[in-house]
Amino acid sequence: MSENTRNDFDYDVVVIGGGPAGSTAATLLAQYGHKILLLERDKHPRFHIGESMLPFSEPVIQRLGIDWSEGNQFKSGAVFIDESSGQRMYFPLSVYRKTYQLERAPFDQLLFENAAKHGVETQQEEKVLEVSCEADGVTIDSDKGHYRCRYLVDATGRAALMGKKARSIERFENLGKFAVYTHYQNIQPGEEADELFRSGSIYVPVVDIGWIWIIPLSGRRLSVGLVVQKERPKDCDVEELLRRYLAASPILNRLLAGAEQSAPIRIEADFSYGNQSRYGMRYACCGDAAGFLDPVFSSGVFLAFTSAARIADRIHQGLTEGREADPQLHAEDDEAYLMGFNTMRLFVERFYHSNVVHNLFFEAHRDPELTAQIARLLSGDLWVDDNALQKSLLAGRRVSG
Repeated sequence: MSENTRNDFDYDVVVIGGGPAGSTAATLLAQYGHKILLLERDKHPRFHIGESMLPFSEPVIQRLGIDWSEGNQFKSGAVFIDESSGQRMYFPLSVYRKTYQLERAPFDQLLFENAAKHGVETQQEEKVLEVSCEADGVTIDSDKGHYRCRYLVDATGRAALMGKKARSIERFENLGKFAVYTHYQNIQPGEEADELFRSGSIYVPVVDIGWIWIIPLSGRRLSVGLVVQKERPKDCDVEELLRRYLAASPILNRLLAGAEQSAPIRIEADFSYGNQSRYGMRYACCGDAAGFLDPVFSSGVFLAFTSAARIADRIHQGLTEGREADPQLHAEDDEAYLMGFNTMRLFVERFYHSNVVHNLFFEAHRDPELTAQIARLLSGDLWVDDNALQKSLLAGRRVSG
C-alpha cells in the first residue's frame, strides 16, 4: 500500500473492467507501488472482436513488460480496396514501430494475468452494482463485496458505467451502425492467401453499404466482418447480409475456397459514441468507457492503451500529492485524449461522407508526403504537430468534448 493510503481505505484504486484498458491502468498503477483491485464481470478467456492493433500502442506494451509478438501475426500495413474498379492502395504501418494482428481472447487474458504478476489483486466473475464517488472517497458495491478506495477507474467498455450513471453518452449517428462477422480456418495455399499471411496486412474492401474487414491471424485463420453504415436491406436478416456480401467479393471467394467457418456469426451494435463525463470527483474513464469509434481504422485497443496509461500516470501523481479529490485532475490530459479521439473520429467521418478512400487514399500514390501522412494517422502517431492532414481534419470541423 502506498504511503499516503489512510486506514479507512481497502485499496488505493479500484479498476472496474479487465479488458486492455483496465488491465493496463491496473498494471501501471501497481508498478508505481499502489494497492490495486481489478474487477472483471466475466471470466478470461472471453471472446472479443478487435484483432487489428496499431504500431503506436507499442510504447505502452513495453511499459507493461509483455511480448505481444509471441504467437501472433505480424502486421505490415493496411490495404484499401475497391473491387468494382480494381483500385487498391497499400499504406505501410509497421515502419517506426511494429504491430500485430492477434486473437483477443488469449491476448486479453495475457494482459489480465500480467496485472496480477505486477501485484494487482484480480477478481473475475464479479459484477459491480453501484459506485459512489464522494469528496472523502469512493464506495463500491458488487455482487460479492463492498470496497472503499481513494480512486476509481472505469474501464467497463461499452457498458460505460460512469457515463450511463451520469447520462453523458452521446451517440455519433453518422458513423457505422453495426458489424456482423465471423472467423475462418484452414485457409488454403494460393498466391493471394500466401501473400496475405506473408504481409499480415489488413484488407479493407469498400462496398456500397459500408466496408469489409479481412484480418489474417496466426495459424492461417481469417477474421472477416462487414460494417454497415447505411440502412440494412429489408429482404434479408443480418447473418444473410454478411453471407451475401462475402459471396459478392471476388477476393473473399478466392481466400475462402476450401476454408471452414470456425466461429458463429456475431453481431456488434451500439457503435460509435462519446462520453461527455470522462472524469470527475475521484474517477476517470478509459478505453471504450470514454468513447468508442467505428473500427475502420482499428483505433479501439490503441485508444484503450494510450488513455489508460495517461490516466494511470496522472492518478499516481494525484495520489502522491494528495490531490486525488480534485475533479479537474485529468483536465490537462483530457485535451490530449480528445486530440487523438477527435482525429480518428473526423477521419472516420471523412471516410463515410467525403469518399475519402477514392478522393484521397487511391490518389495518395501521386504524393509520397500525403501517403506518409495517412500512414502516420493509421499507425496511431497522433500526438504530433507536423502532420498537415491531421491539422486539416481538426481545423475542418470543431467537435465537442
